[in-house]
Amino acid sequence: MSAKASYDYGLDMLVFAAHPDDAEIGMGGTIAKSIRDGLKVGLIDLTYAEMSSNGDVDTRQREAREASAVLGLTVRENLGLPDRGLRLEASQVDKLVSAIRRYRPRNVFAPYYIDRHPDHVKCSRMVEEAVFNAKLRRYKPDEPAWTADMLYFYFINDVHAPQLVLDVTDVHEQKMKALRAYRSQFEPSGDQQDWVQTPLTQGYLDNVIARDRLFGQPKRFAYAEGFIPKGPVAIDGF
Repeated sequence: MSAKASYDYGLDMLVFAAHPDDAEIGMGGTIAKSIRDGLKVGLIDLTYAEMSSNGDVDTRQREAREASAVLGLTVRENLGLPDRGLRLEASQVDKLVSAIRRYRPRNVFAPYYIDRHPDHVKCSRMVEEAVFNAKLRRYKPDEPAWTADMLYFYFINDVHAPQLVLDVTDVHEQKMKALRAYRSQFEPSGDQQDWVQTPLTQGYLDNVIARDRLFGQPKRFAYAEGFIPKGPVAIDGF
């Protein structure tokens, strides 16, 4: 790939998530703020979350469309990989490689590789592999290779010390509105026969708010989202 082509960006940000709602939990504010500032942001869900205890695929997709509209996403798609069946193998990872090459993102985002949900961990590893493979011109040579500038990890379920924080105070309610679109996951169902308690239905959104406050506190932001970059971050100066 030529030097000129390597800077022919399609999206400013391409965010990967194992399930619809993962990205909104971890970096919904960052997505909203970036779009408000004129950046092009895409979101790719790996699965339809068909194994979720509450809701169903059709409901979850309807909720994802509502959340996408709230955030103003440039594009959102689902790779249709098996929920609880993510594998670090070429047949699955290549779908991520193709997405990276198709959307030519400047920056890629993935779940942090330490998380209580195994699918989030698998998604993280798969994205890391895909980002690397996407830049190899002899890997799947029928597709033009693409090198993203940076890979960043965002947090979903757990709290880890971030290396970067972004102030999302002024878009935090927009983030929470997008999250509240996933009513099947966070609210008790009227049909109690087809609903069970999960960690998500027991004040999970309050925990998200508390974590965003915690991440903002060191910099005196009301709310912030945290990230860990893979590799050094270049700066122009101090």
